[in-house]
Amino acid sequence: MASKESNVDVLIIGAGPAGYMAATWFARTGVNARIIDKRGNKIFAGQADGLQCRTLEVFQSFGFGDRAIKEANHMLEICFWEPNDKGEIIRSNRIPDTVVGISRFQQVVLHQGRIEQWMTDSIKKWSQDTLQVERPKLPLSIDIDESKVNDTDAYPVTVKVKTLSDDDANPEQFGGKIANGLFRQFDGDKDLKVEDDSEIETIHAKYVIGCDGAHSWVRKQIGIEMEGETSDYIWGVLDTVPITDFPDIRNRCAIHSKDSGSIMIIPREDGLVRLYIQLRETPRADDDAEKKGRVDRSKITPELILENARKIFHPYKLDIIDTKWYTAYQIGQRVSPKFHKDNRVFIAGDACHTHSPKAGQGMNVSMMDTYNLAWKVAQVVKGIAKPEILATYEAERRQVARDLINFDYKFSRLFSGKPGEGGISLSEFHQVFEKGNEFASGTIVDYTPSMIVSKPDTEMEKFDEGSKGLQAFEFRAQYFNPLAKNVPVGRRLDHAKVVTYSDAKPIWLADRMKSDGRWRLIFFSGDVAKNEKAAAFGKELSDYLLSKDSFVQKYTPASAQLFSVIDPILVSSSDRRSYEWFDYPEAFRHRDEDGRMDYWSIYTDEPSYHQGHGKIYEKYGISPETGAILVVRPDGYVSLVADTNTKGIKEVEDFFGNVLVEQNPSWASHGFIKAKRDEDLVDTYGQNDIGFPVFAR
Repeated sequence: MASKESNVDVLIIGAGPAGYMAATWFARTGVNARIIDKRGNKIFAGQADGLQCRTLEVFQSFGFGDRAIKEANHMLEICFWEPNDKGEIIRSNRIPDTVVGISRFQQVVLHQGRIEQWMTDSIKKWSQDTLQVERPKLPLSIDIDESKVNDTDAYPVTVKVKTLSDDDANPEQFGGKIANGLFRQFDGDKDLKVEDDSEIETIHAKYVIGCDGAHSWVRKQIGIEMEGETSDYIWGVLDTVPITDFPDIRNRCAIHSKDSGSIMIIPREDGLVRLYIQLRETPRADDDAEKKGRVDRSKITPELILENARKIFHPYKLDIIDTKWYTAYQIGQRVSPKFHKDNRVFIAGDACHTHSPKAGQGMNVSMMDTYNLAWKVAQVVKGIAKPEILATYEAERRQVARDLINFDYKFSRLFSGKPGEGGISLSEFHQVFEKGNEFASGTIVDYTPSMIVSKPDTEMEKFDEGSKGLQAFEFRAQYFNPLAKNVPVGRRLDHAKVVTYSDAKPIWLADRMKSDGRWRLIFFSGDVAKNEKAAAFGKELSDYLLSKDSFVQKYTPASAQLFSVIDPILVSSSDRRSYEWFDYPEAFRHRDEDGRMDYWSIYTDEPSYHQGHGKIYEKYGISPETGAILVVRPDGYVSLVADTNTKGIKEVEDFFGNVLVEQNPSWASHGFIKAKRDEDLVDTYGQNDIGFPVFAR
C-alpha cells in the first residue's frame, strides 16, 4: 500500500501540557499545524496538578483563566510540621503559600485532564475545529534535509507516522484496577507494537516540536542526551480522600518525621488530597538478572504507600477511600544540553528537563517552554519575524531549566533528608522553601539580552546561604531602565489596573494585551492635559505611526489591518475630566476602513468608581513628567524601554528593524489574516481575533 504524504507548517509530537500549549498558540495565530500522540486515551486523573501564578496569567491571556479560578482548589497557606522531643510531629509554622503581591493570582491545583480540556476548547474555537489531537499515531522516523534548513519556504523535516490500533496504544498498568502512572517511571514507557506497514503517513514539516516526555523519542532521534543524576530517594503519590484526625489536611503541608521520612500534602478539588510520601523501604527486583536490585514497580501498591504514610503521620491516624490514582518515582535532576536541531526540530517540557514534582514546576515550566517557543515559530512561518528569532528559545528557556534543576536539587534533598543532628537543617529548609516560592511562581523568569530583549548583560544572583556544599540555585540580576524604574527588562510586565478612557471601566492592562500574536507599543504619555511638551510628543508619535514610513506600516502585510502586528496602547496620567477624547492622538483612536473607531486603546491612571486606584505610573516607576515607551513581546515580556522623544522613536524603529521582516503585497500569500470577518469571533475589545487578530482591510 502506498503511504500517504502531506505538508504541514508545524508538527507537534506529544499531546501533554507542553504540546497543548503550542497547539493553543498555533490555533490562536492561524498556523497550519498538527498535533499527534501515540496514546489512545486522554488524561482524566493523576499526573500534574499544580498551576502557578504565571501560568494562570497566561491562561487569562488566552481567555480561559476564569475556568481555572472557578474549578480549581486554591492553596493560600502552607503549614510546616516537624518532630518534637517525643518523636511526634507538631506544627512549627504557617506562611502564605504564594508570595504576597507577586501576582494577582495565587497557586491552585486541579487534575491535568481538566487543564487540557480548557486548551482543547480554545483550540477548537480559534481553529474552527480544524486542529485536533490525532490519536493514536506513533512516529517511526525523523529526517532533516540539511540543504533546506535555511530556506524559510521549504519543508526540510520528514516524519513517518503510523496509526496504531487501540490495543497497541493502551498504556502499561500495574497494581490492579486503580489508574496509575508507574508505566512512566523507572524503566520508561513500554515500546509500542508496529505489526505491519499499513496506515503509514509521510509528513513533510517546516518545523517539528517534540513534547513527548522524559523518555522523548524526538530528543533521541536528533541525538541529544540528557545530563544529570538520579538520587536514591523514592517517593509514592496518592490521589485519594483521606479519613484522618490530622488538623491541616486541607492546607498544603510539608511534614518531616523523626525517622520515617517526609510527606507533602496538596489539597485538591472535590475533597481529594494528593499525598507525596517518602518511601523508606521499597520492593526490589530479585528474579530478573538485568534489573536485580532496582525498584520493582509492579510491587508498588496504594497499600504499600499508605503504610509508609501512616508512620510519618504518627501520632495522627490516616485511612483513605476513593483512591483515584497513584504512582511512585525516583528523584533525579536532568537537563538537555541543547533544545533544538538546526532550529527546525525543537524539544520542550520533560523532553529537555526532569526533576521532582513537589515544587509544582513540571507542568508549569513545560507549558511556559512552548508558550515561549510557539509564537516565535508562528511569526517566522507567517513571514513576520526573521528566522533568527528562533535561536532565542534555547537561550531563554535553557537558563530557566538550569535554574529549576539547581533549585530542585537542593529543595528535594532538604525535603527527603532526615532532620536533626547530622541531618538536614529544618530552618534551612524553611528558608529555601520561601525563596523557592518566588522562583516557583514563574513571575521572576528573567530572559537574557538578545535581539528581542534590549538590555545590557547582568550577573547571576546566587541563593546559596547555608547550602552545605549543595548546588545553589541562581537568578539573573534585574535590569531597570531609569525611565521605568520598577519594570525589569526581560521579565513579564507586571499586572496593574488602569481606567478605560471611553467608558470609565477599570481593567487590568494585561487583559488588554491578549495572547493573540501581536507586539505591544505602550506609550505612557504623562499628563498631556497639563504638560504641553507631552501633548506635542504624543502628536509627533501618532503622526509617525500613521505615516507610510513608520515601522507599523513597514512590517504589516498589505492584507492586514494596520495594527495587527504592532498594537499601540496609550496610558495617560491625566484625569479623564481634564482632556477630551478627540484631543488624544489619532493613532490610539484609529478608525478602520468602515469608520469603526477603536475605543479600547486609551487608558488613564486614576481612581475608578468602584475598584480603587491602580497607580500604574507609581507601580512601574514611570514619571508623569517624562513618560516612557515600552515594547512588549507577544508573550508579555518587556523587550525595550525607550524615551518619549525622537531618539526614542528611532530606538524602537531600530529594534523592530532587527526582528521583523519588511512586508510587501506578496506576503499576503502567507495567509497572515483571514479576509472574511466573522462576527461570532469578535472579542470584548471589538477586534476580530482570527489569526493575527484584526479583520482584513
